[in-house]
Formats: sequence, structure tokens, C-alpha cells
Amino acid sequence: MENKNITKESTGEGAFVEEGAVSVMGARVHNLQNIDIEFPRNKLVVITGLSGSGKSSLAFDTIYAEGQRRYIETFSAYARQFLGNMERPEVDKITGLSPVISIEQKTTNKNPRSTVGTITEIYDFLRLLFARASDAYSYNTGEKMVKYTTEKILSLIQSNFDGKKVMILAPLIHNRKGHYKELFEQIRKKGYLHARVDGEVIELAHGFKVDRYKNHSIEMVIDRIKVSGKDTKRLSDSLGLAMKNGKGIMMILDAETQDAKFYSQKLMCPTTGISYNEPAPHSFSFNSPQGACNKCKGLGAIDNVDIEKVIPDDSISIYSGGIAPLGKYKNTLIFWQLEAIAEKHDFTLKTPIKDIPEEALDTILHGSSEPITLKNTPLGTSSNYFISFDGVIKYILQQQSNDTSLKAKKWAMQFVTNVTCPVCNGQRLNKEALHFKLNDKNIADLSHMDLSLLAEWFSDIENHMSDKQKAIASEVLKEIRSRLGFLLDVGLGYLSLDRSAMTLSGGESQRIRLATQIGSQLVNVLYILDEPSIGLHQRDNHKLIHSLQQLRDTGNTVLVVEHDKDMMMQSDYLIDMGPYAGRHGGEVVAHGTPLQVIQENTLTADYLNNKKKIVVPEVRRKGNGKKLVLHEASGNNLKNVTATFPLGELICITGVSGSGKSTLINETLYPILNQHVYGAVKDPLPYKKIDGLKHVDKVVDVDQSPLGRTPRSNPATYTKVFDEIRKLFTGLPESKIRNYKPGRFSFNMAGGRCETCKGGGVQVIEMNFLPDVMVDCPECHGKRYNRETLEVRYKGKSISDVLDMTINQAVTFFESIPKISHKLKVLQEVGLGYITLGQPSTTLSGGESQRVKLASELAKKDTGKTIYILDEPTTGLHFEDIRVLLDVLNRLVDKGNTVIVIEHNLDVIKVADYIIDIGKEGGRFGGEILCEGTPEEVAKNKESFTAKYLKEELEA
Repeated sequence: MENKNITKESTGEGAFVEEGAVSVMGARVHNLQNIDIEFPRNKLVVITGLSGSGKSSLAFDTIYAEGQRRYIETFSAYARQFLGNMERPEVDKITGLSPVISIEQKTTNKNPRSTVGTITEIYDFLRLLFARASDAYSYNTGEKMVKYTTEKILSLIQSNFDGKKVMILAPLIHNRKGHYKELFEQIRKKGYLHARVDGEVIELAHGFKVDRYKNHSIEMVIDRIKVSGKDTKRLSDSLGLAMKNGKGIMMILDAETQDAKFYSQKLMCPTTGISYNEPAPHSFSFNSPQGACNKCKGLGAIDNVDIEKVIPDDSISIYSGGIAPLGKYKNTLIFWQLEAIAEKHDFTLKTPIKDIPEEALDTILHGSSEPITLKNTPLGTSSNYFISFDGVIKYILQQQSNDTSLKAKKWAMQFVTNVTCPVCNGQRLNKEALHFKLNDKNIADLSHMDLSLLAEWFSDIENHMSDKQKAIASEVLKEIRSRLGFLLDVGLGYLSLDRSAMTLSGGESQRIRLATQIGSQLVNVLYILDEPSIGLHQRDNHKLIHSLQQLRDTGNTVLVVEHDKDMMMQSDYLIDMGPYAGRHGGEVVAHGTPLQVIQENTLTADYLNNKKKIVVPEVRRKGNGKKLVLHEASGNNLKNVTATFPLGELICITGVSGSGKSTLINETLYPILNQHVYGAVKDPLPYKKIDGLKHVDKVVDVDQSPLGRTPRSNPATYTKVFDEIRKLFTGLPESKIRNYKPGRFSFNMAGGRCETCKGGGVQVIEMNFLPDVMVDCPECHGKRYNRETLEVRYKGKSISDVLDMTINQAVTFFESIPKISHKLKVLQEVGLGYITLGQPSTTLSGGESQRVKLASELAKKDTGKTIYILDEPTTGLHFEDIRVLLDVLNRLVDKGNTVIVIEHNLDVIKVADYIIDIGKEGGRFGGEILCEGTPEEVAKNKESFTAKYLKEELEA
């Protein structure tokens, strides 16, 4: 019998809530040591422990995987045949399991069309609101658009033109070129003999046409009538005909004054007569042709060829390579074309570019519609070989299009910059959509506001609406407000709806999905979250904990994998995994309420009750006296800040979420250094100048993105240690007899790999509308290689056995080979001894990926003038792991390098040599440097939120 009973609890809705416990028996996934664990339902349960101790294996690979499998088993046999069978996780029994929803920290999708508004569905509700309750304004005059029924138009004409002679016209053409001979013929065939062309009424004769190269406006004369209240039938019939021919628009022309007035059943500008289509939700979608800007197709930015990159130095001639994409003179068609242009405009290819006539340079860059006569031709010498020339810029843009090779695209990218679309100014929508307004704001204005400001704007919007608009919008407004409320509750008030999903951090995207889930108000669900506190300042931590408690109080079980001290202490139940990582972990070392766990003798308990702690250094390093000074950075929300980075120190950049830390470091400083050291293409955000670049000769950015996108990438291939291992296997006597080369031991090349799974070790079963599932290859059983390759052994181990070794085992196994052991030891030193050499990169956590990159950099020779940039390196790290990481960073700094860390974790902040604190708030209220200096100096600041928490930590 399952361990639960159903009680009716008051969750506001009076829903049925299941009580009891979830119990897991005999879990053996990955490194779990056949463990049994039970935790209460409808509580906030936190799983903690060292990196690699088995937290994710228990939460995601056991509990979530089994929940997912049971869900699929409820499908009919017909539906399951398309899904394949999901492997049951290695566990004896799980009872008390509810439907599961996992909210992982994998960074959101890389689609440029995905924004915060589309993920949270708030933008969908905004589109509905604007389609049904907004006012349209003319983009010509700014007047409010009018829209009439036929009866209303009839009464308006009778009151405005009573007793006057008028012409009833149907507009057909508005300001367009053409001779319109066929159109006039059609009008005659319909029985109408007069038309008004460019303001003049003309009788239509057979074959009549107008000048095809001029713009014309043409209206068809439907009737001439004297308006009177008695004869409404004729007026009504003529009106109907005018509407039919004018596609919903008609004109009344006063015969005396020649003033014309427009009337329309569509939305129409009363002065100029332009009309809009009836708005629908898709009219405001930048992913739909009806709403998107025609120039940038709804992306808000276009690729533009940068003339300065095409002609870097105009004192050089074309012959000497002055046009960078073409290079120096070669005997090819494009240079023959340029010679022909040069001859036409009286210059030679050896003329410096700055002396070439402007018109000629314009032809070279943008092409010309006139054909060019070539002297040299592909057919030998012939003087009448005509050819058109499209220009260098068009050629570059063609190379960048989708149907060219990757190499050509990469070549074109170096001359292209991504600029804001000049037509929509980055607002993504066409001009009609942008002229529908609510309280003087269009939908793009609202999308651009910070969420906190948007919530304020929506709080009193009813005061600016008509009664009809209020009635239509009431339900939609309720939805928008509740969703905005949940986003503010998880500390995301500084984001805006138009913020691209690609630019969100793992923690931000996870908290957005959390807010979406809270908004859905489900009951009796088991939510599993992976470190939701990433990227969250201590100040906002209580908001997140409150949101999770809210989810729990609705009647759900919330299971969180987390290292945050506050989260652990405020949970209802705490599970501590350990005692160490990898093969030495996978056991539950303590479980119970936080107060019970603290009394246990475990690593986590020692850090929670301060028996162990990361000590504050006695003295702060003073650096090498040199410094980098970045002047007046103003990208995104930065307010012309000048930041000083003393070199040879551990520098910590702090501040609440959204205050501008990443803008300053990742988007301004790093691209500047990257361009200086490596000549990179990416441009930094705006700044005035930077001093001290001569003191830097190498820059390394260690972020948390996956090492590779496929399971073929692993720590051994990323750190290049696998190349050395393959060389070792190639040198063995058995390999020499068989004439095996290093490629034989690569699982990415045909020859040595298993051809069934192409060296992947797994086969992917496509799940159509669920994530793909990986199963072991039936041929090689996950070993990746064919039988012949596996027969070559070193110290009794095949190449596949080596990939299955943990790094700790491999260090001992290869200790006699310095080239291999050196790289492996660095991986061991950054605390990754528990992962296997061949573990697919896709299964490494963000923190583990970052440390593999760090190790790969540490294994290289450093120059002592290197700047290392790390963005939240403590993600996924236990207190003990942070201590190990800090040892590694301190070793780098002690060699004279500079380490810049963006961090919220107080254990890192308190041991830094220098802190730059940005704030005060996030978004538009951030972007200023509040204080900089040693932790002790920063802690004295009264303005900064970081200072308040840092002071408590330093005094603890």
C-alpha cells in the first residue's frame, strides 16, 4: 500500500491535497549507493551536498525520470509506439510520487525571437489587450482613427452635406505610378463614365491612360447627387456601391468647394484617408508577417556591412589590397570589372582609395545598374563583353545568406556588424502596429519598460479607459497583473518584456519558469528545481524562498537542489548527500529538519554551524601597482561609469541582480581586451576610452556555457589530454604491428569506432513532443569502439576503459607519463577528481563545466600578465568546493595574474582583494558604481546592499 492518505485541506480552492511521504528504495543511478530515503509531501525539501555527491542523480535522474516514465505509461499503446520505451531508472521502488515538473538551470533557448514576454506569455495577453481595447492613431497626422457603420456614415453625410450637391467617389489608387489603361477600361465596362484623376474629374474615353512615370491618385465617380433628407434610398444604394468598389472606404466631394471627406467601415484617418486592417492579436506579433517590421522581419536588428572594416585604410590603393574583402590584385573577373569602372571614371587601380571619385567608389561598393564593358574577358580579348556589377557589399551579404558554406559565412561575418533596424528602431513591429495606443503608450513602449514600472503602469490603467474598454479588458488585465506579480516576487523586476531570452543567465531563466509555474496554480505536483538562487543577491533571496513556500502552500511538494545557507535553514526537510564526490559519494549522510541535520557530523553541518568556515585573509594583496581604467562606460543601464581594475589582485564585482555587472565586465571590458589581444570581431558596448592595455597580453573568459553541444564532447577532449592518450596507445607494440594511427583511437572517425552508434556509445530515440531519450548502443554496449580497437591494451586497460576512469584513478594510472598526468592533476586540483574522462559534456553541471575550462587554462603556461574573467564560478558548488576553487584562483593571482569575478557569494566576496559594487537597484535604478576598495572599506558604505551583508559576514 502506498504511503499516503488524502485529506481535504483549505488551499483557498478547497482542493484535495495528498498527505504522506515520498519514499525511494534502492536507488543506484550513476554513483548512488543503493540508497533508501523518505521525505514528507507538501513540504519544501532541500537536497544538498558536495558537487558530484549524487544530488542531481537522486532528484533528476531517479525521482524525475521515474515520474516522467509513469506519465508516459498512462498514454495509449498507440501513442507509446511513437515514443519508444523510456528506461526505468535503476531503483527498486518509489512510492507516493505525484506528477513531476522539473525546472532546470539549463540556459534557455538560443532563438533570437524568444523574449521574456513570449516565455512568460505576458506578451500574448498584451497582444490580445491591444487587439481588442486600444485606440488607433494615424501615422501620417497623429489623429485618432475613425471607424463607422454604414448607417452612421449615412446620417453623417445627411447632416454635413444637407442640401448640397456632392459626388460620391470610390478610391482605387493612392499615390502610385503606372498608366492604369486596364483599370480605366474596367471602370467603363462596369458602366461608369467618369473618374477623378489627381483631383480632376475626367470623362473616360476608350484607351484613356495617364503618365506611367508619375504618381497618381484615382477615384471612381459612383454618383452625383443633391443630398436631402427625403431621398435616402438612392444615397444609401450609391454609398453601398462606393464601399464595395473602394474596399470599405469612400469619399464625398463637395461640388462647390471641391473639399473631399473620407468615410470608412475600417479604421481610417479622417484627413488623409489611410486605413488600417482590423487589428487581431497576430497584428502585434513580431513573429507573424502581419505584425513584423518588413525590413528586419521582426528581429529588431539587421546585418549591415561596416565600410570601415571593408576599407580599413583609404591611403592604400585597390591594387595593394585597400579593399579588405578582395585582398591584393589577382587576375580574376572581379578585378577586371574594377578596372573597367576605373577606366570609365578616369582613375587606375593604383590610385589611393581616398583619391577615387565619390561616384566611382559608390559603384564599387554598392554596384551599378548599367552594364560594364570588359577589356579582359573569360573568353579572351573581346571588346563587347557586357556584364553587370553588383558591388562588394552585396557580395558580402550574399556570402552570409543561409545557402552558403560555413567557411564563407565566417569570412563574411568579419565585415558585418549587427545594427538596430532603421525602420522600426529596434521595436520589431510595423508602423501600423506601433500606432495602436493605450494611455499614450504603444505595445513596444510597454515591452521596453522594466517589469516593476510596467506593474505600476497597469495598476491604474482603468482610470484611462472608457467603460467599453474596461468591460472588454477586465479579464486580460487580471491575467497580466497576476503574472507580473509573480515575476516581481522572484526578484526579476529589473527585466523588460522585450529582453531577448539569449541574454538571460541560467538563474534568471529558471526563475522566469518558476514564476510561470506559480502562475499556473497547479495542486498535488512535485516540483524539482536545480539551484534557483543562482545569480540572486542576498537581498532578493527571501523573495525567492517566499515564492517556493507559496508553491508549497498551494498544496505541492517542492524539491530543491541547493547550496544556499538561507534556503537550507528555511526548508522543512534537509537531505545531505556525501560523504564525498563521485565514487566516494552517493550516500545520504544526514536527513531531517535543518536543526536535526546541523547536529550531525558531516561537512555540510560543520559549515552550517560555523565549525568550519572559509577564513578571511590576514592581509589583502596590494597588486603590482599597475591598473586598467575604463572611462565612461554607458552600455545598457550603465550611467557613464569609470571603473578602476588594479592588476595582480583578485577583484570581485558585486551588486544586486540587473545592476549592470555583466554589462560592465562581459559586454564592455571583455570585448575590449579580446579585440586588443586577439583582434576579435565582437564590438564592446559604448565607452569613452581605456588606459593600461599595455599591461595585459592575454585574456581568458571562463563562463558556464556547456563545453560542447553534443555528447561527443567530454573533459578529456576539451582539455586535449585525450590527444596525448591516443598518441600513447598508437605507440604500443600491438598498434604498431596492426599499423594503427591516432585516428584509430578517436570515436569521431570511421575506422576504430563502432559504426552502429558512430562512436557515440548511445543511440538517440526521438520522442517527438518530449525530450529525446538516450539508450546504450546494442552493438558496442556503450564502449564506443569496435572489437579490434578494444584489443589494444595499456597496462591491461583498453581505450574505452580509460574513458570510464575517474580523474582520480587516471592520475594514478598515468603518473609515469608527465604530459598526461600534468593535465589530469590540474583537473584533480580544481575538485573534479570524481568525474570520468569520457563523461559527456551535456551531463556536466554549469559549475563543473566552468571548472573544466578553468583547469584547461591552468594547464597552459601563464604569462603573469593574464586577466581571467569568471561569471559566478560558485554556481553548483558546496562550501567545501568553494574553498578548493578559491585556492586555485589565489594561486593564479600569486603568479602575478589578475582574476575578475562577478559574484553574489559572500564567501568569495570577503576574501577578494578589491571590490567594485554596482547598484543601487537593478535595471534603470542601477548602473552606478556605489563604492570600490577592499572588503573592509566597502563594508562601511551606507548605500550599498552588498555592504550590509558583507559587514555581517566579516563580523561573524
